[in-house]
Amino acid sequence: MATVRPARFVEPDEKRVRIGPLWRAIIETGFIIFLYYSNLLMGEYTHGNNPGGAKRLGAALYDILTLDNFIIAVISALIGYVVVEYLRTKV
Repeated sequence: MATVRPARFVEPDEKRVRIGPLWRAIIETGFIIFLYYSNLLMGEYTHGNNPGGAKRLGAALYDILTLDNFIIAVISALIGYVVVEYLRTKV
């Protein structure tokens, strides 16, 4: 009688490629910065921020791409990365 082998998604000989911790930090902080700026951009198009009429994309980008916003985004991303890494090692 033939034995049935269970189906596997990954062969045991194949090793999973892992990125280095520096690249993971860059990717995760970059994603947090992306979320921050996308939230700011969406806020530029809310009804409360725009009582005078429609705003063009260029004007909205001009309003949100400032040095202050960039500093806030980087600090927030670093705090978020530290918190996620802490939770990743605890769980």
